Amino acid sequence: MGQALKVRPTDPTADQFEDMSKTENASRDGIYFLTRRDSYFPGMRLFVTLPYYSPTDPRNREYVYQVVRVEQLKDGQHGIAVQLLT
Repeated sequence: MGQALKVRPTDPTADQFEDMSKTENASRDGIYFLTRRDSYFPGMRLFVTLPYYSPTDPRNREYVYQVVRVEQLKDGQHGIAVQLLT
């Protein structure tokens, strides 16, 4: 059972977005999630809120991750593997 997460880029000059998803796989140092967004690339740094409860929930905590792998999946989705940096 995956946990809800919210993702956004750390680079203020990049295309700004908020992506909502859930974890497909998780470890102490990384997570893997699915998205339809095609703007992820290896080396990209992200702010990830995990677990994500709701926009105003004080339990939300944001961490910095880096994309290590992007997989093109058959159904138009992308598998994104990220490693925890902080």
